[in-house]
Amino acid sequence: MAFSRRTFLRVVGGVGLTSAVPFQYVIGAEPEASGVLVEAAAFADRGGWQLDTQHYHQMGGCYLLAHGLGKPVANAKTKVALPQSGTWHVWVRTRDWCPGNWPSPGRFRVSVNGAKLAPTFGAEGAAWHWQYGGAVEIADSKNVLLELEDLTGFDGRCDAVYFSRQRSPQLPNDDLRQLAAWKDRLSGRADKPIAEKKYDLVIVGGGISGCAAALAARSQGLRVALIQDRPLFGGNASEEIRVHTIGISGKGEAILKLIDTPHYPNGHADAIKAQQKREASMKASGTDLFPLHIAIGLEKVGQRIASVEARHAVSGVITRFRAPVFIDATGDGWLGFWAGAECRYGRESHREFGEAWDKHGDLWSPASADNRVMGTSLLWNSEDAGQPTAFPEVPWAMPVAKTHSAINGEWYWEYSANDLNQIDDAERIRDHMLRAIYGSFANAKKDPKNADVALKFVAFVGGKRESRRIMGDYIYTMKDMTERRQFPDAVVEEKREIDAHYQLAETGSPLDFLSKALFLPTGGLYYIPFRSLYSKNIENLMMAGRCFSCSHIGLCGPRVMKTCGQMGIATGYAAALCKKHRALPREVGQKHIGELRRLIGYAPSA
Repeated sequence: MAFSRRTFLRVVGGVGLTSAVPFQYVIGAEPEASGVLVEAAAFADRGGWQLDTQHYHQMGGCYLLAHGLGKPVANAKTKVALPQSGTWHVWVRTRDWCPGNWPSPGRFRVSVNGAKLAPTFGAEGAAWHWQYGGAVEIADSKNVLLELEDLTGFDGRCDAVYFSRQRSPQLPNDDLRQLAAWKDRLSGRADKPIAEKKYDLVIVGGGISGCAAALAARSQGLRVALIQDRPLFGGNASEEIRVHTIGISGKGEAILKLIDTPHYPNGHADAIKAQQKREASMKASGTDLFPLHIAIGLEKVGQRIASVEARHAVSGVITRFRAPVFIDATGDGWLGFWAGAECRYGRESHREFGEAWDKHGDLWSPASADNRVMGTSLLWNSEDAGQPTAFPEVPWAMPVAKTHSAINGEWYWEYSANDLNQIDDAERIRDHMLRAIYGSFANAKKDPKNADVALKFVAFVGGKRESRRIMGDYIYTMKDMTERRQFPDAVVEEKREIDAHYQLAETGSPLDFLSKALFLPTGGLYYIPFRSLYSKNIENLMMAGRCFSCSHIGLCGPRVMKTCGQMGIATGYAAALCKKHRALPREVGQKHIGELRRLIGYAPSA
């Protein structure tokens, strides 16, 4: 969609609502608003529950997750003040993440002032919904203790608790825009002005690409904001996901060594030490860091982004970030998507770019374009506890794990399916992998040799490989790698093989959560042009990381983190040239590419 005037786009659930200034939500049937909302993310004491922010755009909240690896986690607790004493009805927004003919794995209880509500939550309704908890009598309305008690250790989840004077209030749920507006209104956030911050560069996405972009831009004196939806920086390299960084550093060694990892086994605890180094590097850089901020929309003037809005995951408060240039390092290409940039998802027909390779046929590029992409992984491992350990029965996991037995996972624990979208169905994909892990480990525990083995680490944040890609002036393809094409505007270099993944289920395996890689050596260095790192139709938007302008197979070589970090460096330096020359990214590529390449480290052209 093209916009001829200033517009705002605030998005929840992948659906945007645009309006002229001032921005207002449009609400359908008016929900009940005389009660008290307690958002789980804002609990004063989370106990052993984890804050899950990764599915905000699909379900409308940052929820608490009881990720205990089969052992119930400590209670989450908070104090609530109600406007008056008396009878209050309690509603809980939750879901049964694995429904079936078995006890639901995500069961939990809610207690008010120590009295447990009658129902068990997380045991009914596969979709997110409001479950009634019953009526409670409140004597001291100013000092109400609310607790979430995990019953299983298997990923129960709670988005919010609502106290109502009515038995059957009208509560928003399926319309996520309405739900967000309702939460803002009840919390009081809707009545507060949105704080605005101005920068030379705003980067959304704090993985290796975004961190590298920030470090490069800061080295040139730019005022930089780095927005990240998780509490830690590093993306797939973070201690939450624990993928080691691979690829080559190219000309970016000085920057990338500040934020990369050593080569440890994927999922290893050495990621924690690497995290500490990265956090220290980012704090020392002078970048304004905004962890736990979820980008929720943007303001657009003509074909340029004017500002990005981000919501704090705990407080829910929205901040507006203004800048003349933006970098989309979200991986999922959210800024480009919201701004109306030309995007792609899935595999192209092999006819479009000549990407067929006869040895593997449709596993590379199919005859007709489709929506298949590489999948999401959850890394996990176990340890020798030194004594026999028990693991619960997990009948709900067996339809996925089947008879597969394992005590550790690696990169090939990966899930992608024809009917699932890596963005829209991210929670379902993550949960499928949890079932595969728990079921396979339960099978392994039946072997006496694994009596002393206990789960040590299971990620709950998914490590994605591929989703939405933003198109630039050049679409990078398989032949650019295999022919090792030279580009006058080359700003990234790599030499690793083309590495495309497919699910073993595509070859007839009964296990749909394991993948295999197809490798094709390239024979040496290949290069990525700057024209693939800025949007072709959003004038002030650049992209770094796996959402750069490429075909599906074009992504399969340079998608790893050090290569993506090089993209971040190139776009960070380009932002500095945008300011210096009062230029847009395309103009930097056309008129100042020599200067950009020198900043990156390439020798001047002869």
